[in-house]
Amino acid sequence: MCHADDSIPPIDRIEGGVAGAADVVLTARDGNRFAAFRATSAHGKGPAIVILPDVRGLHPFYIELALRFAEHGYDAVAIDYFGRTAGVGRRDESFPYADHVPLTTLEGVTADTAAAVSLVREPDPERAVFTLGFCFGGSNSWHQSAGGHRLAGAIGFYGNPKRPPIGPIERVGEFSAPVLALMGGDDPGIPTEVVEEFEEALQGAGVEHEVVIYPGAPHSFFDRKQDLFADDAADAWRRALAFIESHG
Repeated sequence: MCHADDSIPPIDRIEGGVAGAADVVLTARDGNRFAAFRATSAHGKGPAIVILPDVRGLHPFYIELALRFAEHGYDAVAIDYFGRTAGVGRRDESFPYADHVPLTTLEGVTADTAAAVSLVREPDPERAVFTLGFCFGGSNSWHQSAGGHRLAGAIGFYGNPKRPPIGPIERVGEFSAPVLALMGGDDPGIPTEVVEEFEEALQGAGVEHEVVIYPGAPHSFFDRKQDLFADDAADAWRRALAFIESHG
């Protein structure tokens, strides 16, 4: 998994930045009902974020992340992946994600993402929407650039460009939104060579992109508990916000 159960995003809170926050239940086009968490900014800047978690689904880390985005001016919704196999609900350390992740499909994740995009576009059908994900969610986020959502951008933290059964690297020719990749340089599961190959594929397909590799940083460096990599986490957060601002 991506983060420890007690991890939190390495982002300081901003008091008074959230206008509202609530658990919601969304319905995908195939009828799947799934849990999500919605945070609305008190000082909205326009664009919205759909957060795609790691393998744990709608875990507290991603609920906190949605709140941090709202505090920074961006409405956000974090989704769960497991409505089809585990029902509606948040996920904690007791959730047997290893039993459920193999049952997810790209088609299902894309349908669920579409429902979340529709939710945040309710105020404005032309609203700029970004996906942002971590690990399993990082590759899922990049896939959404080819998902038909009219995204303004797809951001992934340490996603695997070659995650089976089909990796985002195989679909770059279908991408319609800019890509931001924020990667650990000392991630044994995603060698630097694979990241560089992904960048080359994006370049070859003419996809606007930014790929950042943090030398020495491990998988899951974006974590308040990773004191040694606090500067990398802070830089990644700045880059994510700058990407949203420049493309929104």
